[in-house]
Amino acid sequence: MHCISRIRSSYGIFSEKEKKIADYILNQPDHIIHSTINQIADDLNIAEATVFRFCKRLGFKGYQAMKIALASEIVNPVKDIHETISEMDNEKEVAHKVFQSNIRTLEETIHLLDKEPYRRAVNMLMNAGKVEFYGNGGSGVIAMDAHHKFLRSGIQTAAYSDSHLQLMAASQLTEHDTAVFISHSGTNKDILQVLDVAKENNVNTIGITTLAKSPLSQQVDVPLYTTSEETDYRSEALASRIAQLCIIDALYVNVMMQNKQTSQESIKKMRKAISIKRI
Repeated sequence: MHCISRIRSSYGIFSEKEKKIADYILNQPDHIIHSTINQIADDLNIAEATVFRFCKRLGFKGYQAMKIALASEIVNPVKDIHETISEMDNEKEVAHKVFQSNIRTLEETIHLLDKEPYRRAVNMLMNAGKVEFYGNGGSGVIAMDAHHKFLRSGIQTAAYSDSHLQLMAASQLTEHDTAVFISHSGTNKDILQVLDVAKENNVNTIGITTLAKSPLSQQVDVPLYTTSEETDYRSEALASRIAQLCIIDALYVNVMMQNKQTSQESIKKMRKAISIKRI
């Protein structure tokens, strides 16, 4: 488990006290691994319980587990290819740093992919009577992209970004269907309401969200995680879209490979249908 990348990717949704702890860890990681939870609480003038809850929010069992992960990262540091964008950078330098940031986002996200949850997600999609994708804002664009891809699989699929349509559509799903919820923060109220409706109907649920523990990650059947770092000119929510797209792509390719005959027939029909649009 990566402590530093978890903190960086979730920084934008932390409370003020959580940001205070996060800054302390990021700025003094060596000091943290030699300090007790009581010492950290005293240094920051906060309660020990606040520090403990912060560790739990990152996905660790407690302060000691977080220290072990942090110590491992300090001993074996991951090469930092990210460079902060400066107003003095020219256009090519800005482009280079944006590309490098995206590369880092993908590298960190692939390290978070656990074999078992991903296998379960693929099976849910493979065996679903219908697959629906839900997301709002930037995540809504990812949901539409997922729908666009999975149309080729032969699986009945749909995507909704309007909150009212989302609720209406989810109410018609059954235990034979799968719903995929996409939310960087995992705290979007509209998405969580749709998730509640889906769960009432015993729908299989997959969540694509950030590392920090959130209502979405804790309530879906299978959570899949992304990680990304916020910069002065680029929010972590923007960077996470690259990782979200790759997770969707990987799910799609897995489904197509395991359902090869149906997938090939579906693609053949689709290519024939859209061929009339070409000169």
